[in-house]
Amino acid sequence: MPKFFSRQFKFSMLTDFSHWIMDWIGSVSSLLVHTLLFGVAFSLVFLGFNADKVLLIITTLVSLEAIYLAIFIQMAVNQNIKSLTEVEEDIDEIQEDVDEIQKDVDEIQEDVDEIQKDVDEIQEDVEEIQKEDEEEEQFDVQNKRSLEKIEGQLQNLISEIEAIKNIKRPKKTIA
Repeated sequence: MPKFFSRQFKFSMLTDFSHWIMDWIGSVSSLLVHTLLFGVAFSLVFLGFNADKVLLIITTLVSLEAIYLAIFIQMAVNQNIKSLTEVEEDIDEIQEDVDEIQKDVDEIQEDVDEIQKDVDEIQEDVEEIQKEDEEEEQFDVQNKRSLEKIEGQLQNLISEIEAIKNIKRPKKTIA
């Protein structure tokens, strides 16, 4: 069966046509066409047509048009509700994504806090090591000074010992 005669194709054509009609009814051209048709209909009375028949035809046409307009309005409302439902679903999905992102941000903040604690502990360790290094340097400086002082005293003693060695001692006679 050709696609032209398929039920889905006909339904699609009707849907497209009804969308076109809904768009056209809300346009300025629709306003002009309706104004022109009502003007022509009322002018028929002045051209000699029976006023009762003209009014009966206009009333019937306006009633039929009102029925179709109500149907088109309901179709537009249904489309808007469907669209709003889709938007609401999208908003719910976006809200879920935002909630997940917020959880991720909270977890990252916790990680940052833990890292900050680790950095603080490392900083304390570094300060303690620096303090120990400074104490060791002071100890080394004091040891160096003490060693230099002892070395100086030893050199003095060596000098004194050499001086004593150089002093001639009287020879002892053996008697």
